[in-house]
Amino acid sequence: MLSTPLSSLLWLAVILSLIAFFSTLLPFFTGAHWVPTPASTVRRMLRLANVQPGETVYDLGSGDGRVLIIAAREFGARAVGVEIDPLKYLWTRAMIALLGLGDRVTVRRANFFDVALGEADVITLYLLPKANARLLPKFERELRPGARVAAHAFFLPEWPVMAEEKNVRVYRLPTFDNSPRRHQDSKVHQVSSS
Repeated sequence: MLSTPLSSLLWLAVILSLIAFFSTLLPFFTGAHWVPTPASTVRRMLRLANVQPGETVYDLGSGDGRVLIIAAREFGARAVGVEIDPLKYLWTRAMIALLGLGDRVTVRRANFFDVALGEADVITLYLLPKANARLLPKFERELRPGARVAAHAFFLPEWPVMAEEKNVRVYRLPTFDNSPRRHQDSKVHQVSSS
């Protein structure tokens, strides 16, 4: 069978259709459909989290990469996105390259429950309550003292609020007096005297 431009285009259309189909179905298995966070809300999240130049911002479920791009360009942060959807991951990589942000922004195609978060100074979230609740033990195990979590619309149960404005809440990792905590940069264990 000879390869013709028409057959090549047909194969390309089939492949792109399959990618789009599975990208549409993937959220049913991973927890949530993607709804982009407005840029004004992204700025509010980063401002309330007091992101400083040189800090590392992780965006869990980074979608089209807008949090990463704004964190790097407007706040001088290093940004790391975690996105499971292959199309959004590829889009974000293309935007990072197009904007020349490859030295400050990376995106990983992964499930954020499987990614180590110990480098993060700030975590941004726009996830459903069930996913947020599942992340709390991971945050408690992996985040450094002083790390902040900025949540849009769906908030974190049981954590004290550091700052709040409209539909954004920022939390600072609480201190846990009675349980051992693990950190990547140091081993901190609190022992209760009985």
